Order: sequence, then C-alpha cells, then structure tokens
Amino acid sequence: MKTEEQIAAFRQSYTALRGEIAKVIVGHDAIVEGTLIALLAGGHVLLEGVPGLGKTLLVRTLSEVLDLSFNRIQFTPDLMPADILGTNIVMESPGGRREFQFQKGPIFAHLILADEINRATPKTQSALLEAMQEHSVTAGGEIRRLSEPFFVMATQNPIDQEGTYPLPEAQLDRFFFKLLVGYPSGAELTEVLTRTTEGIRTEVAKTLNRERLLELMALVRQVPVASHVKDYAVRLVMASHTRTDAAVPIANQYLRFGSSPRGAQTLLLGAKVRALIQGRFNASYDDIQAVAPAALRHRLILNFEAEAEGITTDHIVGHILKEVPRDAVAQNA
Repeated sequence: MKTEEQIAAFRQSYTALRGEIAKVIVGHDAIVEGTLIALLAGGHVLLEGVPGLGKTLLVRTLSEVLDLSFNRIQFTPDLMPADILGTNIVMESPGGRREFQFQKGPIFAHLILADEINRATPKTQSALLEAMQEHSVTAGGEIRRLSEPFFVMATQNPIDQEGTYPLPEAQLDRFFFKLLVGYPSGAELTEVLTRTTEGIRTEVAKTLNRERLLELMALVRQVPVASHVKDYAVRLVMASHTRTDAAVPIANQYLRFGSSPRGAQTLLLGAKVRALIQGRFNASYDDIQAVAPAALRHRLILNFEAEAEGITTDHIVGHILKEVPRDAVAQNA
C-alpha cells in the first residue's frame, strides 16, 4: 500500500472511532482526541477530573468500539496487588495430586480501566509498574507476557478526600498522557440531560479489531521526524531540568525535578499520530507544541514555593513553550 493510501486509511479509521465515541460522549473533543492519540501511539492515559464528568464512560465506550478484551478494576483502599496481577492457587489434578497453578488477574486483558486509581494504596498502585512499562507480569518466579496491544486507562479524582493516595512518580511517568477533564458547556450539559433522562439508548459498533489497531500503531512508528523537529522536542524537555544551562528561569524557580526522557519520547510519538490524523507523513513543530501539555504536565515535580503560590505544571509548560524557540539557531544567537 502506498503512503498516501496508508494515511487515508489511518484517517478513515480515526474518524470512524471518533464518530462512534461521539454517539455516547458529548463534547470533550480535546479529551477524546488525546485519548485516541495515546492509544494509537501505544501509550497509557490518566484521566483526571471531578466526579460525574464522564471519565469512566469514555473508557467504557472506547472498550465497546474496539474489538479487544476489556477488564475493569475498581481501585479501593483494601485492594491488594494479587487482586490485580493474579496469584498461585492449589489445584487438584484428575489423578488426585495437588499442585500450584497460576490464576490470572484482571490485568490480563488488552484494555484495562483502572477506575479511581488514587484510592488504592501506593503498594497496590505500584503493582502496575511492570505491566505498564514491560507489558509483563512476574509472579511466582515466572515472567508472563501480556497480550498486545496493552493499554491502561486510569481515572482519578483531584479533590483531596479521605482514602486517596497520590500516585508514585514512577507510575505517573509511565502514563503517556495526563488529560484534565473539565466541566461541559451549557449546550453540552443540555445534550447530556436529553440523552440520559429521556430513555434514549445509544448502541455503538465495533470499529477496530486487534490486527488493524496493531497495523495503525506500526504505521505511527514509521512517520519520519526531521532532525530540527526532534531537536526542538529535546530542548523542550531539557528546559525543564533545573540547575542546568538549558533550564528556563521558571523551571529553576518552581520545579524540584523536570521531565524524564519518556517525556521526549511522548512528544515525538504524539506528534507522529497528530500528523497522520491531519493527513501528513511528517511531524512538525506545531504537532510537538500541541501534545506538549498532556505529555509533560505529570512529569514535572513542583517545589514547595510553586505549591504555596498556586503555580501549576501547565503554567510552567506554557512558559517553556514560549521561551524555547523553535529554531536552535535563534536560541544560540
């Protein structure tokens, strides 16, 4: 298949996904787009928002339009790692012998909804680290591979409540995007009420199967990124590294730690998907800038001064995008 045909087929699949999701989800266009970009790039997504904004509904709808296996894990303070990963149990064979057999946990699916992930203890949250990074589970001294593709779509409530725990930085870094789900507009809220209070039931169709999704994900990796665009992504990440020559002033003032290398990887992969969505087979500066907030906001660690003054990581990312020129020559001039 020629490149032009591949791009057209990619856009057609993406449009079909958006269309099916829109049958259920009202508004939240940026959130849906961000979720699909992460999905097509092979990354995990953290959706943050107050209760009742449709975070869980979005992930459930996504599971319905994708012909993939799906499991939902409701995170609670008493949830244990074995409840997620699985455990060895004693089984009796037909001959009467007893032996240990591994009982797979709900993590063994293509799409995982980690609902209210910040309600589980850090020990339980950390059970996802290996699965999210290496797509494998180690239990009973044996490494078990997860079936590809593997995605974790997590939701969390930003409101401080009893029984919630902050996600470990190591786990946050494994999320491709962190998307902030906001309130709907008046018109969108009216449409939500119409759909949910008048007995209207919407059915969605399976749009992508496993094989086709893997093909789209492979195409994303083939999108070229020019050296100057790649350099721009590197300079954005380096600008967040405090107490270095590349750091911008606001990073030195308000950050304890900057983005990890995964931030740069996310910038490039997200830019590649966005380029294909728009019908291009090359990533641009604009693509990098468009995905930067979702890619970097959860990878910057604020210091006490920032928290005391109400400075957010989005505020810092915005300054980095303004202060780091696209052209490295301009920066060195």
